[in-house]
Amino acid sequence: MARDLPIGNGNVLINFDAAYNIRDMYYPLVGQENQSSDHLSHFGIWCAQDFFWIDHPEVQKKLNYLEDSLITNVECKHERLGLSFVIRDGVDVQQNVFLRKIRIDNHFDAEREIKLYFHLDLQIYGNGVGDTIYYDPELHSLLFYKGHRYMSLSGLSPDADMQFPSAYATGQKGIHGLEGTWRDAEDGHLGGNPIAQGSVDGTLELTLLLPPNSSKEAWFWICFGHTKQEVERTESLLRTETPQALLQRTHDHWVKWVNQDAHQLSLLKPELASFYKRCLLITRTNVDNRGAIIAANDSDILKFAKDTYSYMWPRDGALVSHALDRAGYYELSRKFFDFCMKVLTPEGYLMHKYNPDSSVGSSWHPWVDGQGKKQLAIQEDETALVLYTLWHHHKLAGTLESSRQDYENFVKPAADFLVHYRDASGLPLPSYDLWEERYGVLAFTVASVYAGLIAAARFADYHQDKARAVYYTDIANQVKKAAEQQLFAADQNRFLRALYWSYEENKYVPDYTLDMSMYGLFDFGLFELDDPRIVNTMRILKEKLWVHTDIGGIARYENDYYHQVTNDVAKVPGNPWFICTLWYAEWLVATARAAEDLQEAENLMHWAIRHALPSGTMAEQVHPFTGAPLSVSPLTWSHASFIKVTQEYLSKLKKFTLVGTKQATDASEDKVLEPVVG
Repeated sequence: MARDLPIGNGNVLINFDAAYNIRDMYYPLVGQENQSSDHLSHFGIWCAQDFFWIDHPEVQKKLNYLEDSLITNVECKHERLGLSFVIRDGVDVQQNVFLRKIRIDNHFDAEREIKLYFHLDLQIYGNGVGDTIYYDPELHSLLFYKGHRYMSLSGLSPDADMQFPSAYATGQKGIHGLEGTWRDAEDGHLGGNPIAQGSVDGTLELTLLLPPNSSKEAWFWICFGHTKQEVERTESLLRTETPQALLQRTHDHWVKWVNQDAHQLSLLKPELASFYKRCLLITRTNVDNRGAIIAANDSDILKFAKDTYSYMWPRDGALVSHALDRAGYYELSRKFFDFCMKVLTPEGYLMHKYNPDSSVGSSWHPWVDGQGKKQLAIQEDETALVLYTLWHHHKLAGTLESSRQDYENFVKPAADFLVHYRDASGLPLPSYDLWEERYGVLAFTVASVYAGLIAAARFADYHQDKARAVYYTDIANQVKKAAEQQLFAADQNRFLRALYWSYEENKYVPDYTLDMSMYGLFDFGLFELDDPRIVNTMRILKEKLWVHTDIGGIARYENDYYHQVTNDVAKVPGNPWFICTLWYAEWLVATARAAEDLQEAENLMHWAIRHALPSGTMAEQVHPFTGAPLSVSPLTWSHASFIKVTQEYLSKLKKFTLVGTKQATDASEDKVLEPVVG
């Protein structure tokens, strides 16, 4: 089930499922230690007429956020029981506490007793072995702990005579046929067991009296800490400053944060501007405060591979950080680059992926090839793209004068690796592709290596390292020449996806598969926009990779097997991906010569909005026939791609509307000298 409505503060991340149950609860690192580990935590309401959980089919729901914030706004209604309620959740921006505000309305002409139930099913440190839960009478809370992880579940009723939780339950679950304490709530009475250990859960009850046709507000919260004392301090703060004050300051913080972007969003249609800001906010939820930009934190993927997307891929991180830099969020990108400095190997390359704590992540890339010969288990584009975006980070942030340490500690070793990891022709040696499926010389990787070397040359030139500036530029030109000679299929007048080394033939074998990642040939500045070979390649990519269903969109490549739903590859070459569809939109924006030329790109941007969830959350891909989200949701890269294409669209729009079409055409971007800078 797709994750939706992520909320967080860079230390705590909460994900909900489509029914608005809490499913993921990361702390103390975004993406590491899922304290709920995909176990469902319930929210329910009891009244004299009946009991229901929030995922009951009679509960009508509209799931969204408050505008420009990371505070949810979930409107619910149970017509038969005459109840409606609004839930507003957030993670405080200063304290590690999850806040839930419930406003409940009684639509009956009679006073009613209402009981609210918050059930919490934790897997502390990501497993349910050796957890403890007990009721703490001083905190009026259920306290969960194991090792150096403590979480308290508390609540506050609006009625003075029943202000604190009116009942609680603790118990074991998943063993001896026990489903959990949430079952205990369904009759409106909790058992009151004070402590449990092992695989445990707990439920807290709040009671309130609702006069006829009236409404009241109640609160729940979860405090996170490394010690009980840390949790106690946060609990004390909530009872002095009030949860309302914390929720309000969190709302105000995000409204201010997302509106600091200096782009003239007023030039955009309201739907595009609103979605752009939503993408910025959702992207922020997947950025850990220590610098890791996490690909996705949807634990539902565990059912398929027993692993997650909760890793920092340097490639994803580089492209996400670039979008954030272009939006002016330099401090977030700076932490990402500091992370990369820390993990760069002595040889000058970055590994496949990393955990949020900077340790090396899991991998399926072998260190030997099919002949048993040693190979590097890396994706070279990841090193190259960090180098490339680091240059633009300093240029956009105006910090080149303070970049000397980055030059010495990252640029030189990374660039030297790119220089030496090449064959005699000048092409990069084989590595894994950006899709992590094949080992070869990929067009996307070659373009990224070129861009990385050009960036290194600019760093060297700025720091008066003239010899290296000339050297890196010369090597970049060798890479370009080799790409022209070996990656272009003259018989088809287009570029190849890849070359694979054949030991039997003692040469590279071409891969003619059309792959949308070939957009990197222009986007990273390897070839000019108006190069006929690029123009024809992009035309064929759109023609062959468009999904010919009512859903539309662009697939990754021909006959993409990942989450494949049909073998009719002529109609559906693969599932439509957000990033691939938006890459083509980038191409259309880049080649636009008049305002009317932007319309097709805008249509693709609207396609992304239509196929996101109502909250604005975008998955990795969507079902080609139903449009339902597939794979992980949200995918950070999807949101960063929308951010970037919107920035480029807006830049062109400003040129056409404020400067004039002829002048804008004359000032078209030089992708080689300054690729992808808005």
